[in-house]
Amino acid sequence: MNKSPPRAVNTAGNGTPNRMKPNEYQLVFTTCPDAAAAERIAQALVSEHHAACVNILPIAKSVYRWKGRVESAAEQLLIIKSLTRAFGDIRRRILELHPYELPEIIAVPVADGHPEYLAWIRDPDKP
Repeated sequence: MNKSPPRAVNTAGNGTPNRMKPNEYQLVFTTCPDAAAAERIAQALVSEHHAACVNILPIAKSVYRWKGRVESAAEQLLIIKSLTRAFGDIRRRILELHPYELPEIIAVPVADGHPEYLAWIRDPDKP
């Protein structure tokens, strides 16, 4: 008999279950050619309330195929933490601000997380 282990239940820090909606939170990834573009996009997304936080990870080396050739570039990786419902606004702002012809904009749903941190993503202005 193949039994699955019981699923862990998040709590809100006080022992009560956290009722996280499926796919309520997301991480959005994009890469930028330099620190100035990364900072411009990160500042816009956070200041305009599209994201609670954007991590900028410098010097990611990307190897990719583009227009029939293998290319490589040093890039800055942005990890954008937000609610799923903000994806349209995030995509729109990245497309407006990004210097690339075809920027990476990939959203990954958050399956689970620390309840207090997820609550902060939902409302970063609330202490």
